[in-house]
Amino acid sequence: MTHPFFEKARHPRVLAHRGLIVGDGEVPSVWENTAGAFAAAHAIGVEYVETDCQVTADGDVVLFHDETLSRLFGDDRRVDEVRTVELAELLAPHGGLLTVSEMLEHFPDTRFNIDVKTDAATAPLGRVIAPHAHRVLLTSFSDARRRRAVDAVMDAGAAIRPATSAGRTSMIRARLLTALRLSPGRVLRDLDALQIPERYGAVRALTPALVRAAHRHGVEVHVWTVNDPIEMRRLVAAGVDGVVTDRADVAVSTLF
Repeated sequence: MTHPFFEKARHPRVLAHRGLIVGDGEVPSVWENTAGAFAAAHAIGVEYVETDCQVTADGDVVLFHDETLSRLFGDDRRVDEVRTVELAELLAPHGGLLTVSEMLEHFPDTRFNIDVKTDAATAPLGRVIAPHAHRVLLTSFSDARRRRAVDAVMDAGAAIRPATSAGRTSMIRARLLTALRLSPGRVLRDLDALQIPERYGAVRALTPALVRAAHRHGVEVHVWTVNDPIEMRRLVAAGVDGVVTDRADVAVSTLF
């Protein structure tokens, strides 16, 4: 059965990677994973936004990719050492901080693909997402963390399970099984998507056999991170169901 996360939405899927950052300057005024980046994606008709969450010192689940502030602010503190109000002040000139709760409230028509970056997020995330499980996909590189996050949503009283995508171990196992011409059915059970790069270094992660196997088990295949329109068309022609992209504007004009 198709999860509501995918129902009544355009195919192939365009997932705006951390929102949409536009502008010609070397340092854009709007940064990734901010209200401004999400508003820009929404403005061009994007239905899916890929994002990440961390937990602040106050226990708030916020949209932030990195474990520390180093890359964005030159500050070596961990996100979980920073108060929410301080992080909001830091991001105010760059598009504005969002908690997961605010994201779901301010963008009620958008479907969110949330990468859970820390174990501390799973319990509070469950409570926030439970009323919105029909339009949320939870994922993590850690399969164990992904499962804990999904369980937390159900424990919080969600009417349905949120959609979910494979972690790294499940991705590798599915790829190896298809290479050996064995069924990955047990690996793909309870999954709604395989979200993978086309290659892991020298190893091709995306193969026709993997796409066919995923589709046999009702699982979509999304490839990240694809910014070139020629590559987008090629992947969709090869059977891929969606692309995670920094250039959602290019993807929308290319694929629709």
